[in-house]
Amino acid sequence: MPGTNDGNDGAGHGTNDDNPVIADVLPRTRGINIFAGLTRDFESVESRLNDAKHNITVLAPRNSAIQGLPRKPWENPDDYAQFGEAAAYEGQDGQDRAKRNLKRFVDAHIVTTSPWAEGEEAETLGGDTLRWTKDGEKIYIQPGNIEVDSVAEKVSNGEVWVLNGVINYR
Repeated sequence: MPGTNDGNDGAGHGTNDDNPVIADVLPRTRGINIFAGLTRDFESVESRLNDAKHNITVLAPRNSAIQGLPRKPWENPDDYAQFGEAAAYEGQDGQDRAKRNLKRFVDAHIVTTSPWAEGEEAETLGGDTLRWTKDGEKIYIQPGNIEVDSVAEKVSNGEVWVLNGVINYR
């Protein structure tokens, strides 16, 4: 993918106030508002989206991809097996488990590289390694063969890619 000028002044600040960062455009990008909302639940993620010094690529699943999941992003079958369906997310411990699971989901969709070249292995905030490939005009995230619908935004600290699926966040 073509790169973008990062627009940084070397001190981690955009070169001017008119230089948006991912945190500015993510909530305004059509069709991904569920994921955009989830990113605001975690200070460490929100900080990264606002960081003009470190570029990232956000792999934002479409609302329909999140809604089509067999379970909610904060649910983990292991939690149900260990604690039972009624108790898995009850009380403070259950809420903490749900929050950890949700963070794992969000972190799986943020790549610590931008620009990100075809075939280049890049690490997510969750520690997994992804790469993208091209088949004709279509772009796919590997592993998982997740289709990229579009590169929706290119801003000073990276890009927002809209996915037609979700990255494995297990």
